Amino acid sequence: MANEKITIGITSGDFNGIGYEVILKTLTDSRVYEHFTPVIYGSARATAYYKKGIEAQMSMNVVASAREISHKRINVVNCIDEEVKIEPGISNPVAGDFAFRALECATEDLKNGLIHALVTAPINKETIHSEKFRFPGHTEYLAQKFDNAGKTLMLLISNELRVAVATGHIPLKNVADKLSTDFILKKLTVLNHSLIQDFRISKPRIAVLGLNPHAGDNGVIGTEEREIIIPAMKTAESQDILCFGPFSADGFFGTENYKKYDAILAMYHDQGLVPFKTLAMQSGVNFTAGLSVVRTSPAHGTAYDIAGKNTADENSFRQALFTAFDIFNNRQWYKEISENPLKSEAKIERGGNIE
Repeated sequence: MANEKITIGITSGDFNGIGYEVILKTLTDSRVYEHFTPVIYGSARATAYYKKGIEAQMSMNVVASAREISHKRINVVNCIDEEVKIEPGISNPVAGDFAFRALECATEDLKNGLIHALVTAPINKETIHSEKFRFPGHTEYLAQKFDNAGKTLMLLISNELRVAVATGHIPLKNVADKLSTDFILKKLTVLNHSLIQDFRISKPRIAVLGLNPHAGDNGVIGTEEREIIIPAMKTAESQDILCFGPFSADGFFGTENYKKYDAILAMYHDQGLVPFKTLAMQSGVNFTAGLSVVRTSPAHGTAYDIAGKNTADENSFRQALFTAFDIFNNRQWYKEISENPLKSEAKIERGGNIE
């Protein structure tokens, strides 16, 4: 692996959204190919359509399999041969079916070692839903595909902020019932390990948010903090995981307290993602922590309102692509030092800190 150029698969997502546009805008930068080889999974026709729309001057290597890729050009694994009417901004089941087929194709290649990491462009969760795709999103689908169900964690990252959510894509009314001391402990364990393995932070500091307003006010507004969250944190601390809180979410972000910690564990989706996207929408990356393979995505959705207008900002997608590359390399490093602890100690003695 050390002498092999890393290959990163990119699923095209919903072809009526901004996926193809942000992918191609990112890949117009030739510096990408100095680091890794990108491989788009989707439709060659849709790729050509959006390439023309952004007036990009780039040559495409259209192949039937990742075994045929070139390491010097943009590669498109043509998973779909049918002609289809591309209608930017329109939600329809055909686009959902194409997005699923591209995802299936890339996932199989990832399982078979033909690509080393995966970046997923946005899907429409309604149109992709079918007999074959009964998942709330990419996270749950990939967790099942790689036998990591119950072991993953949605982690949103930017330059100075990492926010994980204990419960992901579930209705808000079900959040409290989902939480238990064991459940939160497992999420803290996954997050702590990911910070060490994927981000090279030797002793992570994790902030934990409460479930209720004002983190329950000592049981006045709710008892989940006292009965579930704090016991989970105490057990985590006994396992050498540094966690702090639980904090009231509004004050925590309002006072910029988040800057003191390496990551934050929120209790539910919007509690973590609303402040994250407010602070880092354009540069944010969604990473699936705890997955046995590396998968990232931009922090935005299909953005139908601007699709096909050549106005989409590709920065979040670019960050997702380079983050996948960095995390893959970090995991290789972690594997090396885990297999050879004496080598790791020698590095530290020479002054080589993990972060």
